[in-house]
Amino acid sequence: MKILGWIAALVVAGGVAVQAQTYDVLLKGGRVIDPKNDVDAVRDVAIRGDRIAAIEASIPASQAKKVIDVSGLYVTPGLIDIHTHFFTQSAPGTIYDGETSLDPDTTCPRTCVTTGVDVGTVGWRAFPDFRRRIIDTAKKTRVLAMLNIVGIGMINNEVEQNPVDMQPEITAEMAKKHADVVVGIKSAHWRQPDFTSVEKAVEAGELADIPVMVDFGSFLPERPYQTMVLDKLRPGDMSTHFYRWPAPLMGENEKLLPYLDVARKRGVKFDVGHGAGSFHFRQAEPLVKQGFWPDSISTDLHLNSHNGAMIDMVTVMSKFLVMGVPLGEVVRQSTTNPAMQIKRPQLGQIAVGAEADVAVLRVDEGDFGYVDVRGGRITGDRRIGCEMTLRAGRIVFDNNGRAGTAWREADIDYPTK
Repeated sequence: MKILGWIAALVVAGGVAVQAQTYDVLLKGGRVIDPKNDVDAVRDVAIRGDRIAAIEASIPASQAKKVIDVSGLYVTPGLIDIHTHFFTQSAPGTIYDGETSLDPDTTCPRTCVTTGVDVGTVGWRAFPDFRRRIIDTAKKTRVLAMLNIVGIGMINNEVEQNPVDMQPEITAEMAKKHADVVVGIKSAHWRQPDFTSVEKAVEAGELADIPVMVDFGSFLPERPYQTMVLDKLRPGDMSTHFYRWPAPLMGENEKLLPYLDVARKRGVKFDVGHGAGSFHFRQAEPLVKQGFWPDSISTDLHLNSHNGAMIDMVTVMSKFLVMGVPLGEVVRQSTTNPAMQIKRPQLGQIAVGAEADVAVLRVDEGDFGYVDVRGGRITGDRRIGCEMTLRAGRIVFDNNGRAGTAWREADIDYPTK
């Protein structure tokens, strides 16, 4: 009997301990949109440490150290921008003259982006420096990379025309050495009348077992875009700057050309990559209205696009929302899909045990205008905004101070001098 009493006491004590456990953060009352796990409902989301600890219809506020009211807002996985530029290798007198890349920790959190992928700014030669200076120092953003197939990287368009510096074996070796952060190979700005850059990138991608992203460059009759997406790219490879004019995407009466459906069925992915010169409503709006939506929404973030028509990730998302893509699909194209495309399926979801990368979005209603890179304008009645960003459970952006406390009521240690 003494043994049974001792066991009962332990059980009671354990129950008390469990009840006394607290969550660090509780996001209460928001509409959770998690396409990967087929969730679209009002739910409370509790976070402990850097992990999502609970997702339930109602979690008592008493169980959390900090409770944040997000009712009327949308709680989604942290946004994943798979086309960014965070490292500049500029050369005086070139189109890349000056510092055009942006710092991830000063640009991503305020747009609800928790993961940014630098695509092709560096090749294998400069990647160790890029990792040391950018990837390993970023505190508020997960930074991943795709290596430029040109070893010297994206210094200017001229060096990217050098096939001698396209070395698939060395590029793949560098990718495998840094497989924790290298998620793809990039081919960009190729202007020659053949597919050398694409073919070399695909060769490196095969050797390293990672996908390829292609910025097609110039549209030449000797190098048809159709050939690239139908024959050159593998399932899972990505064509970025998809809605760029004059890509041959439509026929008479703005009808979608059938080869695009064939390419999609092959598994080729179509990425937005808005940028400063690669997004045109004359391509995007007719295709979106015909149901040919992008697989992934991305910004091509750099100084010129950031201060131009693109603005930021949530603005690009808003453009597709007002063109007719449902909000849940816009979220999918900005979270779950890009996570799968870069072979990081653990990202882009809100699930118990997952890393707590969370975006809290609002959808404002009103009269809003959006422009493409040539000043072409559309209007819409909604705009997505970033209300709060949590990276690995830590609040890294809080647009309206929802995590704060009324200063008269708060126990704040103000400085005495």
